[in-house]
Amino acid sequence: MRSSITALTALLALGLGGAYIPLARAAEAPPKESSCTDGVDDDGDTVTDCADADCYADPACQPDGAPENTDGRCSDWIDNDRDGHLDCDDADCDGPGITVCKGSWDKQQAATGGGGSAAGLPTIPDGASFEDLLGKMGDIDGERNDQDCADGVDNDNDGATDCADFGCRFDPNVLVCREAPSVRFSVVSFIESNYDFGTEQPDVFFKTLQLRAFGPMPFIQDSFFLLSARFEKTPRLTFAMFQVPIGGGNYLNINSGGGGLSSGPIRSASKQLLIEQPFYLYSAFEQGSGAAVEVGGPIAKDGSLNYRAYVAGGAGRFSGNVGGRYFTYDNTNFTYSVGAQLGINAIGHISRWDSPLLYVPSPTALGFQIGAKYDQRAQERYPAFNLQAVYKSGPFIGIVEGYLKRELEFESWQGAYNVQVGILAVNKTLLLAADFGQYLASSMKNPPAVAETDIRRQDDQLQWRVAVHWYFWRNIGVLSLLYDDHLTTDNATGEDTHDRILRLIAQYRF
Repeated sequence: MRSSITALTALLALGLGGAYIPLARAAEAPPKESSCTDGVDDDGDTVTDCADADCYADPACQPDGAPENTDGRCSDWIDNDRDGHLDCDDADCDGPGITVCKGSWDKQQAATGGGGSAAGLPTIPDGASFEDLLGKMGDIDGERNDQDCADGVDNDNDGATDCADFGCRFDPNVLVCREAPSVRFSVVSFIESNYDFGTEQPDVFFKTLQLRAFGPMPFIQDSFFLLSARFEKTPRLTFAMFQVPIGGGNYLNINSGGGGLSSGPIRSASKQLLIEQPFYLYSAFEQGSGAAVEVGGPIAKDGSLNYRAYVAGGAGRFSGNVGGRYFTYDNTNFTYSVGAQLGINAIGHISRWDSPLLYVPSPTALGFQIGAKYDQRAQERYPAFNLQAVYKSGPFIGIVEGYLKRELEFESWQGAYNVQVGILAVNKTLLLAADFGQYLASSMKNPPAVAETDIRRQDDQLQWRVAVHWYFWRNIGVLSLLYDDHLTTDNATGEDTHDRILRLIAQYRF
């Protein structure tokens, strides 16, 4: 099965611009590990014995149920005690007398003079970074965030699970795989200068400041919390998140109710390909709740199928904000939402937490998210359906998302879609991006006497944007030039409002 996926990946990459996969790899089957117990990398793919996916079904690589309590058992690439944690990812390997799991990457580099280690860790050459290691030496660059690196699943199917994966081990943004990890603090800031072609007015202002704290939860392995505060026109604390494993790669997540089916509202401000999420794609469909409980995990062991389901509720008008809220039109009706989503990784691995802002070429991957939900809001109730597709290969990324809902109270349909593309024109330097989308609403057969909240804004919209992103200081400092063309049609009067704005935005994130 794995060889078939590898061959399919190579053929698609060749046909769609992924020229970085050699023809020889697409044409020839890779050699196999001839022995899984000789301590030798027989097939020369940099992984030995039970670490090699070729040995997955070998009897010598099957867990025996005994504890992980020796150096040998903590470095044999076998989950001996079947608790879902492999070797040094298992807390049992922190026990007395066990030395193979001591020391972080930095300590190993210092101890060997920068020459790697006996565990087979590669050397980072002078002037290079972790980016130069990912996707090489048998690694598939598909795990690079704390969510994927703490779920007990080999998401990208390269034979390395969680902290054993290069992406989890070497990406500095991954906290859960550090030795004795502590709280990580990050900042995202935007300063914008713009010119409105309609009003012919320029402006300069501090657009956004986002402060995030992320860290492990003590005494709960592979768990973490996230607090995110954004200071804009209305300062708010959003998407407070606490996630713990519940076995088999499944998780339980409690958050402030800001996320539903779409990935846009939960992404950091630094992970928007066109600076801001397309408002029309979410405003009528993703109405935040006071709090939410979510469960999710793998359906297939190789990460090709995943699920998530949630229930959320809370009264008042808010968008996943912690604490205070206000009631418009004195409407105190209780609101709630229930939904579920199926994730399909057809090629490689796609995560809803990934950043679409390419900094280096990406391995070929194709993923889908298909979801449905039912919302009971303050003045409306509706089922809604969401579809997302992401394809990336080398310097290209494409994202398509669509939403459709049926208002049961007013007997109307609403739909929206957005198509985004990004091309890394110059590696680690220049990224080009564009998007196009619409929001369309049918007339209400049974309109309310007084239209409240978002129901008053059901006007057709059409928007297209283009952007140039310049990484002027690694991937930390980004200067973006963006043109936004937005047409709004008042469905009641038929009048158009045409906004055209040119923005220059300096972004700093760490």
